[in-house]
Amino acid sequence: MKILFIGGTGIISTACTALAAQRGMDVTLLTRGQHMSQLPAGVKSLLADANDPALVQKLVNASFDAVVDFIAFTPADVERDLTLFRGRTRQFVFISSASAYQKPAAHYLITESTPLANPYLEYSRNKIACEERLLRAYREEGFPVTIVRPSLTYGETLIPLVLNSWQQSYTAVDRMIRGQKMVVPGDGSSLWVLTHNTDFAQGLVGLLGHEQAIGHAFHITSDEVLTWDQIFRIVGNAVGVEPQLVHIPSDFIAACWPDKRGTLTGDKSVSVVFDNTKIKRFVPGYCATTSFAQGVRRSLAWFDADPSRKKIDQQTNAIWDKLISGYEKGMSETVRSFA
Repeated sequence: MKILFIGGTGIISTACTALAAQRGMDVTLLTRGQHMSQLPAGVKSLLADANDPALVQKLVNASFDAVVDFIAFTPADVERDLTLFRGRTRQFVFISSASAYQKPAAHYLITESTPLANPYLEYSRNKIACEERLLRAYREEGFPVTIVRPSLTYGETLIPLVLNSWQQSYTAVDRMIRGQKMVVPGDGSSLWVLTHNTDFAQGLVGLLGHEQAIGHAFHITSDEVLTWDQIFRIVGNAVGVEPQLVHIPSDFIAACWPDKRGTLTGDKSVSVVFDNTKIKRFVPGYCATTSFAQGVRRSLAWFDADPSRKKIDQQTNAIWDKLISGYEKGMSETVRSFA
C-alpha cells in the first residue's frame, strides 16, 4: 500500500509513520524537514513546504492509496489539498480534533454523532470548517475523505498536563519535584482522556486503505478516563512526590490569563468521555493498551536520558506563581470579610 503523510514528524504522526513502515507499507513523508530524526527503514521523505503547491506538484508526481494530512488547520489548507490530490488518491485522511465537539456538552458521552460546535476555541472552529468543506467535496464530487478526531495525544517527548508549557513540558514536572504548587482548573474532578501516540497509531493505520471508512468520521482515544487530580498525582508518583495542587476556577484563570480561555472553556476544563465503539468496529482488535501511568514513565525516561531536554519555561512558571498568589490572597481576604 502506497501512503503519503503530509507532516509525519510530529507527536502523533511519528508513531503513525513507524507503525505503517513496520506493517510493510510504502511510506513517503512530505515535510519541511524541521523536526526530522532518524526515519524508520524504508520511509522516504520529500522536503517541501505544503504551502508551495508548485514545488509539491513537482515532487509528488504519483498517485497514492492513501494521503494523510496531519498539518491542515484552516479551510485554505483544505482547498490546497483538494487541488493537489483530486484524482490522485483513493483515500484522503484529514486529522481534525476532538475539541471540535459540542461545548458545553449536552451529554456526557461523546460519539461521532455529537454535534460539532465550539464557540470558545478558534482552532476548533477552523477544524469544523475544514471538515464541512471536505464532506461537501465528498458529497458533490466523490472526494474520498475520512475524518479522524484525536483528543489529547502524547508521546515520549511530552508531559500532557493541563496549562503546561507545550514546548517545554518538563516545566510542570520540575515544579512538582521542587515542591511548588500546581494549578488545576476547577475542583480537579473533571474527567479527561489521554491517549498514547502508539495507541492512536493502531487506529489510524488500521483505517488506511479501508474503503468502507470513506465518508466517515472517527475519534481514536483511550478508554481510560481519569480526573485531572488523578492525572497530576500519577505524574507525581512517577517522580516520587505528592504534588501540591491548587484548585482554581477556570473563569478566574481565564480572566487573569486570557490566552487560556479557549483551551480551558473550549477544551480541557470540561469533562470528556469518548465512546470508541465505531473505531473498534472498523478496525477489529483496536484497543488502547498504554495506561497513562505507563505512558508518562516512558516520557520521563526520555527526559532523563538527556538532561538538556529538561528545558524550563520561566515565563509560564512566573504566571503560575502570580495566579496562585492572587487567588489565595483573594480567598483569604474574602474569608476574613465573612468572619
